[in-house]
Amino acid sequence: MAVATFGAGCFWQVEATYRALAGVLDTAVGFMGGSKANPTYREVCTGRTGHAEVLQVEYDPERVSYDQLLDLFWENHDPTTLNRQGPDVGTQYRSVIFGSDEAQLVAAQASRERWQPRFRRPIVTEIVPAERFWRAEEYHQRYLEKHGLVSCTLGTPVH
Repeated sequence: MAVATFGAGCFWQVEATYRALAGVLDTAVGFMGGSKANPTYREVCTGRTGHAEVLQVEYDPERVSYDQLLDLFWENHDPTTLNRQGPDVGTQYRSVIFGSDEAQLVAAQASRERWQPRFRRPIVTEIVPAERFWRAEEYHQRYLEKHGLVSCTLGTPVH
């Protein structure tokens, strides 16, 4: 099993997208990349902790590759908007890939270069080493599923 961590705006939609992918074994929404230990959702929403809302994906690399996870990342949000996805604005909504090792960091950088020609504007996605993952409160886990929703109100990104 392997782990990948992505920030692509509101973590509810990101989680629903990845949970539907064959080879994904489990997901958890939470926070990474900030300065406060064990932050709450309310604290992260202030923008003062420095964390991004992220999805941590546990996957079987024999069934789904890291490159496939990266493709899903690029396909399902707008990586050209700084600290924003749709109506959600703030550093907690930044586009970011947290690589758990050097191989993931290299693969993410190569993927960004492959995907850049598909966008009109420059990709602003951060690609950085993973830090401590802080799991969000339980009511955020599988939020859309728990509420009978298929997706958030955000549409497909414009490439």
